[in-house]
Order: sequence, then C-alpha cells, then structure tokens
Amino acid sequence: MSRVIEYIKRTQQSSAKPFCAYLYDLDHLRSHVASKAESLPAACQLFYAIKANSEPQILRALLPYVRGFEVASLGEVDKVRAVSADVPILFGGPGKTNEEIEGAIRQRVSLIHVESLNELRRVDVLARKHGVTVPILLRVNLRGPFPSATLAMAGRPTQFGIDESLVPEAIRLALALEGVKLQGFHFHSLSNNLDAGKHVELVAYYLQIVAKWQELFDLDISYLNAGGGIGVNYADLQQQFDWPAFVQGLSALLDSAALPVRHVLFECGRYLTAASGYYAAEVLDIKQNHGKTYAIIRGGTHQFRLPSSWQHSHPFTVIPTEKWEYPYERTRHENGPLTVVGQLCTPKDVLASDVFVPSLRVGDIICFQYAGAYGWAISHHDFLSHPHPDHIYVEQADILA
Repeated sequence: MSRVIEYIKRTQQSSAKPFCAYLYDLDHLRSHVASKAESLPAACQLFYAIKANSEPQILRALLPYVRGFEVASLGEVDKVRAVSADVPILFGGPGKTNEEIEGAIRQRVSLIHVESLNELRRVDVLARKHGVTVPILLRVNLRGPFPSATLAMAGRPTQFGIDESLVPEAIRLALALEGVKLQGFHFHSLSNNLDAGKHVELVAYYLQIVAKWQELFDLDISYLNAGGGIGVNYADLQQQFDWPAFVQGLSALLDSAALPVRHVLFECGRYLTAASGYYAAEVLDIKQNHGKTYAIIRGGTHQFRLPSSWQHSHPFTVIPTEKWEYPYERTRHENGPLTVVGQLCTPKDVLASDVFVPSLRVGDIICFQYAGAYGWAISHHDFLSHPHPDHIYVEQADILA
C-alpha cells in the first residue's frame, strides 16, 4: 500500500481541486491473480467474473493470467471482446433476452449458463435459427444444505438457476434438442465465503451430485462450474480466505477419485480484484452534531456504494497531508470515534460508522482499502451530479517517475 500512498501524496500536492480518486495497483493485481491461477490443480481453470470490476485496464491486466472471463450481459460480452477477440467467455445470469443470446452466439461465447427450462428452449430456437449448436451448462439451484456465508445464492428460493427437482427434466430436454450441446453444470451457491475448508467441501458436494447425474443419464460432459463465492474479510483485512489451504484440500479431493468431468471451473470476482483497489478522498469538513463527530469527504456512497450495500464500516487508513492554503487553523479530530460520510443529501451516505481514529485534519485524505471490487461498478454515479472521481492505474514506473 505504501506505493499508493506516495502516489496520492504527490498527486494531491499538485492538484487544484480536492483529491478524489480510485487507484488500482496493477502490479499487485497481476501478481495476486497469477499466483492463484498457477497454484490450482491441473484440472481446474480460473475465470474472472467481470461484474466485480469491468474497467478495460483491469481486464487487460488480467487477460494473460486467467483462462477467460465470466459475464452477465451482452454489454459485458462487448467489454471482453474489446480487449480480446478470442478469450473464452462464460455467459450467465437470469432473464437473458433474445438479443443477448444471439449476441453471445455472434461473439463466440464459449458456454451459456442456462437458467430455466424456458431459456433452454429459447437458446435452442435461436441456435437453430443461426445454424449452430450452442454449448451450454445447466445452472442448478441445489437444495443444500451449504456452508454458511454472507450471501446465499441457492438452497432457498431465488431467481437463480433451475430447481434441483427439475434437473432430470432439464437434462432430458437438453439431450433432445438439436441446437444445444449439454457440456455440464453450473453451481454458484454461496457468495463471500471465508472458510477454505468448507469451500472444498462445497466442491466435493458438487462433484457427488454431478457424478450421480452423469451415471443416471450416461452423460459425456466436460465441465463442472463451481462458480465464485470466495470472499473478502472486510472486518479484518489480516484474516483473509486461506487460498493455500483451499488448493491443498482441492488437490487432495480431485486426486481421490475419478472425476465425472474433465475440468472444474471457478469464476471469481471480488477475491481477485478487491485487494488491489483503493478509494481515496480528501476530508472537506469535520464537525460535531448531537454528540457525534463526522468527517465529510469529497465523494460518498454515490461513488463507493459497497459499504452502504453491505451495511458495514469499510476499512480505511488516514493519509496525513501538509497542504493547507487557508489563513485559519485546520479543524482537527483527536483520539475518538468518528463517522465518515459523503456529500449526498441523505443520512444514508455513510462509509464507516463510529471508528476510532487517532488523528484526522481537514485536508487529510481517507483511503479506503480493498475497494477494487463492487465499488465504482455498483455505484449510482450521477446522483446529485457531483464530479466523478479520477481513475488512476498505478504501476511501478509511475512510482519511480
């Protein structure tokens, strides 16, 4: 993080406006993702779920290190194709339109994750219209039970996937249709799981289910897509998902029995990009109101919606700066709880609540860590029409310049 701090300090000193920016450490991103992809067992392939952060600079940085990209709209397909004409693409998400399905066919998407029997029939119709056979995975909402995690995507009623009880019907239908080729199954049952051991157990459960279907229907299939779901511990940045333990357990699992598929796919988003991103904003004001102290920053949840969406206090560090151009003393906060808020006209514009801060002055910069996923991408950028933050992609050459 020190290189990013140095960049922020240098940039703020020369800026005529209050500092507000997303910063992405591309060297760290490449190193992090490369190590994860290289450590997986040979039967596994790592895809990046671009919904977490689809900026073209991020996609280009990841392109050499991941097997491909997972998308959830035709717009995301176009973003991937803008950086590579042939990288593999997985296309998921409920409610695909005809335009999206036909666009996926034209853009040579590798696999479409089919979410319902109706969607399965429509993919078949559109595939035959274009004279092609579309490779598909059936996305399944399993009954569970599953390991605990922040956000359950299956094991309960949701809009995602085909109910497990309907899978036999879906398999028979897929095998009977001329326009599709059943290549396997897609499961994305949990989101933000922090327990490596339980994630291995989850993959083992998937393998058992797929092996049962393979034997029952005499299937020749290639893929089990285990989805993403590997989380980030925003509450304690030093205690993250134990990737080495996960890989060790996964290797033992895959070595223990014959696989019902050729490849196990993972489509991670947050876990790959979060740690490499920062949202940094200058403190415009510090004030007390009804016994609470507030720091108001140049920005807010319209630019960084993740804390509000997850209802947590996002971790941050204070970057002291010496730039001060006014003839009066800087307002200061010392050794006490402080709530960080933005500029929006709503009391819900809160990024961190009642966090102990040793020292903060107006003009200092608050830098939110682990902001590289689901930050800018999910925010309501133009609410109140404030200026957008800068987007800065930091590499070693920038630090040495």
